Amino acid sequence: MRHKAHLETASLKQLPTNDLIQAPLWMSFRNDPALSVYPVHGHAWGEFVYAFNGVMEVNIDHIDYITPPPYGIWLPPNLEHSGLNRTAVSHGTLYIHESLCHQLPKQAGILLSSPLVTALFTHLRVLHDNPELDENSVEYQRLLHVLLDQLHQANLVSSYLPHSEHPALKQILDFLHQHPADQSTLDELAQRINMTERTLARYCQKELGMSLHEWRQRLKVTKAMTMLNSGQKVESIALELGYANASAFINMFKKWMLCTPDQFRKSGLSG
Repeated sequence: MRHKAHLETASLKQLPTNDLIQAPLWMSFRNDPALSVYPVHGHAWGEFVYAFNGVMEVNIDHIDYITPPPYGIWLPPNLEHSGLNRTAVSHGTLYIHESLCHQLPKQAGILLSSPLVTALFTHLRVLHDNPELDENSVEYQRLLHVLLDQLHQANLVSSYLPHSEHPALKQILDFLHQHPADQSTLDELAQRINMTERTLARYCQKELGMSLHEWRQRLKVTKAMTMLNSGQKVESIALELGYANASAFINMFKKWMLCTPDQFRKSGLSG
């Protein structure tokens, strides 16, 4: 199944890619505005993309990989990809030359990294604010190698939220992105686009590879992970996502993430 991001690229701000990577291990930090894109590109460096705030979407072969904090997207070398930021995103990227990637996964996905990875990215971002930073210093390079060692130990999971370019289905998916707490039934959503319930269900299976119910739950999990990382209480997250109580939200989250929201917040997945 092939999927494409479903916002019109003509209305999005085009961002420059890092094409002049300066070392076998190289770090870059950026603050991207909402509704911005990175065009399709690729190079001999693998990338570990870590978002401090916001959710990044990286598109590879028409599949969107979504990563909220505190985990990151792993992109192997020589893999063409593009990026989409629906909201403002602050992120850092560790570029790893292909000669250093032999212990890293051969496929793209989400690396469930340790709390030390978060601490290293946070520390390195502070260092990059210093105009006198020497990126060739032994001390700085040692930090990058510690970060690389930590990524060697991280588990890879395939996590993506598919999209569609079908004009009518795009309207529904965009609406649900903006209103994740919406309680409309499949039939009510179908009526919004002058479509029958059966036809909408068929398009979801064809375009998304799953039911709209499953897609909505994946969307809620993605939204929840960002809110958990920002320190929001489980009860308030449950209400924001349209659940009548925290228990129903916790059960849904545990079904998809195999841990409770509090366990996720405490980096229980990172081992």
